Amino acid sequence: MTSRATTVLSGLEDLRDDLTALYRHLHAHPELSMQEHRTAALIEKRLTGLGIPAFRCGGTGVVGVLENGPGPVVAFRADIDGLPIAEQTGLDYASTVDGVLPDGSATRVMHGCGHDTHAAALLTGAALLARSRGAWAGTVVLIFQPGEETAQGARAMVADGLWDRAPRPEVVLGQHVTPGRAGEVRCRPGTTASMADSWEVTMFGRGAHGSQPQNAIDPIVQVAHAITRVQTVVAREVDPASSAVVTVGRMLGGTKENIIPDSALFTLNVRTFDEPVRERVLEALRRIVHAEASASGAPQPRITELSRFPRLVNDAEVTRQAMGALAGHWRDDGVTDAEPMMGSEDFGLLGEAIGVPYCFWFVGGTDAARYAEAEAAGTLATSVPANHSPLFAPEPEPTLSRMTEAVVVTTLAFLKEPPA
Repeated sequence: MTSRATTVLSGLEDLRDDLTALYRHLHAHPELSMQEHRTAALIEKRLTGLGIPAFRCGGTGVVGVLENGPGPVVAFRADIDGLPIAEQTGLDYASTVDGVLPDGSATRVMHGCGHDTHAAALLTGAALLARSRGAWAGTVVLIFQPGEETAQGARAMVADGLWDRAPRPEVVLGQHVTPGRAGEVRCRPGTTASMADSWEVTMFGRGAHGSQPQNAIDPIVQVAHAITRVQTVVAREVDPASSAVVTVGRMLGGTKENIIPDSALFTLNVRTFDEPVRERVLEALRRIVHAEASASGAPQPRITELSRFPRLVNDAEVTRQAMGALAGHWRDDGVTDAEPMMGSEDFGLLGEAIGVPYCFWFVGGTDAARYAEAEAAGTLATSVPANHSPLFAPEPEPTLSRMTEAVVVTTLAFLKEPPA
């Protein structure tokens, strides 16, 4: 007997060219977090064109509600924002888009984390479900979330009344493309992605001519010492059995080589799995930057929180049901176990806000032969570009088709059979 998923997915071949074209368009036209105006308009137009009512939520977020009679409610989320990266993939659909960051600085913008694949797959999955209403019953809430990269989007949608305006789901589902083998799904129950905290630290001093350092308090020296010292926190203050990462991703200070400035800044990114470890690391970082200022006789630094991501914890039963459905549909080894990752996600907030379980999984986007060659050579880390690299470019197929199939198959796993 033909399964419901097979019935719904029978139309995928007819939509494959459109799926590819949609992905290429999204890739070529990325927008920064919470600035996804053109992307939101495109998504809204696509949904309404399918007969799916849609509304804006959380600023540039879009929610579609696909109703098909009485039954369970399933939510599926795709994030839609790009990154401040100058693309170097050489693709004929590479982004040349410029954007403006919140601080007013100009930047090139790239879909360097694959959110274009997420949006394209969810829109195509929605089209397939809308075309095949005879195969299922219930409601699908389609969430196109802004601002994942800055941990703003999920909070903004919840604060804007997402679950007052859309039907409350029994489960929330989501996926993310990674550098793994194209089309291979990795997932795990329990802790899946780490907590993350980002700070901007401004060190203050007293400006002077470069030839007269005795008249200055040099903030660049403070920043240099602080950056070196914070790298000792994980090595010397965290139990080796625990996990933590401290990264300095940006430093900025001065305008000319013979001017000592009166301030300089750097940014910190911290990844942890456990709340006590998180607090210990953050407190150590505060201690270090304040101590460097005191050691220089400088004013105390300013610490500004840029983002704060929660830990992502997949529900065991929902994960079993969703991954079981995918394994059963593909009948191959395309579903494997994942390890907890130090990457972070705000996806979990959508379910946690209303006490609803969720499952989030990862889909490989690297050509299988290329991946196997790099794996055999032990060069995966250096020859296969990862998310946030200017070279990151998922292989469109089978990645897009597999992600679309995953939308349909996992959603149907929680919907009910149509009335006889």
